[in-house]
Amino acid sequence: MLSELRVKNYAVIEDLDLRFEPGLVVLTGETGAGKSIIVGALSLVLGERATSDVIRAGEERALIEAVFDVSGRDELRRRCEEAGVDVEDGWLVLKREVNASGRSRAWVNASPATAALTGELGRALVDIHGQHEHQALLHAGPQREILDEYSGAGELARQLRDCWARLNELREEREAVEARRARTEERAEFLGHQVSEIEGARLSDPEEDLRLADEERRLAHAEELLERSHRLYDEIYGADGSLYERLGRLRRELDALGRVDPVVESQFGELFDGVYFSLQELGSRLSAYRESIDLNPGTLERTRQRIDALYRLKSKYGPTLAAVMESFERAATELSELDLAEQRLEELSRRESELVAELEELARQLSRARSKAAKGLSGEVTGILPELGMPDGRFEVALLERASIKATGAEDIEFRVTLNKGFDPLPLSKVASGGELSRVMLALKTILARLDRTATLIFDEIDAGIGGIVGQKVAERLKLVAAYHQVFVITHLAQIAALADHHLLVTKESKKRKSTTIVSELEGEDRVRDLARMLGGDPERKASLEHARALLAPSAGASRAG
Repeated sequence: MLSELRVKNYAVIEDLDLRFEPGLVVLTGETGAGKSIIVGALSLVLGERATSDVIRAGEERALIEAVFDVSGRDELRRRCEEAGVDVEDGWLVLKREVNASGRSRAWVNASPATAALTGELGRALVDIHGQHEHQALLHAGPQREILDEYSGAGELARQLRDCWARLNELREEREAVEARRARTEERAEFLGHQVSEIEGARLSDPEEDLRLADEERRLAHAEELLERSHRLYDEIYGADGSLYERLGRLRRELDALGRVDPVVESQFGELFDGVYFSLQELGSRLSAYRESIDLNPGTLERTRQRIDALYRLKSKYGPTLAAVMESFERAATELSELDLAEQRLEELSRRESELVAELEELARQLSRARSKAAKGLSGEVTGILPELGMPDGRFEVALLERASIKATGAEDIEFRVTLNKGFDPLPLSKVASGGELSRVMLALKTILARLDRTATLIFDEIDAGIGGIVGQKVAERLKLVAAYHQVFVITHLAQIAALADHHLLVTKESKKRKSTTIVSELEGEDRVRDLARMLGGDPERKASLEHARALLAPSAGASRAG
């Protein structure tokens, strides 16, 4: 509910600080005092488009701040949390500033906010009737939600919405899989050739080309390698007079020295033997190397052919064999996705059929519930309209079949009304008179009071063109709705004001050569005198005052009883 409203430099309002309570709150006062201006200021903070002409003359900016108690509004609090707004203490503060250039800024709980967010929160917090802004019931979404709540099909509507979301998500996935499959099919021939060509090369070593390059060099110089290795082998180990043989003779000389001087063996024997055995190992390895040299020209030709084959692969699929092998993996994976895509599409198609059947069944159930509820709601509202001063009024809930089922069902919901005999009902948004529209809304609110989640309702112009018995009926309906909502009414009818839980008088005074709006809460005799004024008599005459007291007596008794 709305707890506080602070308005500064808005229109004729200089500085206004209002605190509100639950129940029925009426704002009375002479025409032009500024009652509707207060509603305009509230509309601005709730997200209405701002212009510089709302700023009080001579001031630089207008500032409006509204404080709401959102305790128990879990859905609203979750939406705030999604938007990064902290409402842990149960209070929501909307603030709007408009400067002389026409630019405006908005805050929600001291955090900068977009106009879209403040508008969304505003529609959830306050429903204003009597002008064509901020009237939630004029829009298709709230009308549909009201009918579903009235029919008790709110949970069914949620199930349908969830089913539609799952179906939509599945169809998006199917389209993505089909697109991938189409792209793969276009490349299938190329990919198949790529896989076949690389697979035929039997690659296993990413450095085979480097190894073959060394091998090709050896094979190309096989005769030279054989000749040089043979010569080295003979000089070091194999021929008469080789280093190995000569070193054997020199070992005997060393042994002779050792027999004379034992120190010789300890200093040179181990080193000498190391050289001797190293020459022996070197000779053995040279022999093996010499034997390994392949002089067969066929081997060289096969090696060169393999090098050429690998070069062609690298030139087509990558600068290295590692890149070629990666290309093979990618191509093979992409080809395998064709089979996987077919399997996934079959699975998605089966699941889609199941979801379509589920969606159609939910839509049928919801349509039946809506159709039954539409007749009931139409009849109930139509039955109330005559006592609200619209004897020929007829309310109708139309179900407009769609070409296909959407997230909200198989039909659009449209509230329609006619106020004149012989005319077909038209959408609520086409009802011209603000007062008549407000009374239609009041009839709806009376029926839907327990269901409507908007905590604060404001009725402006609801008493336009009515009085007497009709005025009393409107007052009683407002009082009924106020049992479930905080209800604000701008009125000139004493019957409505007499039933108020809180009576605010709006007056205009001259202050520093400028007019300014003043709001004061009336109690006791002050309230009696204002009612007497509204009744059209002299507020100081005894008869007028007695009439006013008579109006207040039933409401006072009811208030005490409550």
